[in-house]
Amino acid sequence: MILKSLTRERVMFYGRVQGIGFRYRLKYAASDRNLTGWVRNRYDGSVEAEIQGDRDAITDLIKAMAGIRFIRIDGIKRTEIPLEEGEYHFRIESY
Repeated sequence: MILKSLTRERVMFYGRVQGIGFRYRLKYAASDRNLTGWVRNRYDGSVEAEIQGDRDAITDLIKAMAGIRFIRIDGIKRTEIPLEEGEYHFRIESY
């Protein structure tokens, strides 16, 4: 049996990440990887997400987002934060 490395990260995306479907694409890509959490736009033009699940799946998700047409990620800041219990889905939040 292989144990996965469960973690939760706050991920900040900077660049051309608003007004192009970034949050929706992130939501579906996270769900496809069995990740939970949320994503929202920020007033400064960045996108903030809290993503929980397998550490490798989170890294894979971030790499996949960088390869999507029309999205330009100029910077990413990843911070490990405490796990959230009882979270079963990935959702889009408002400001």
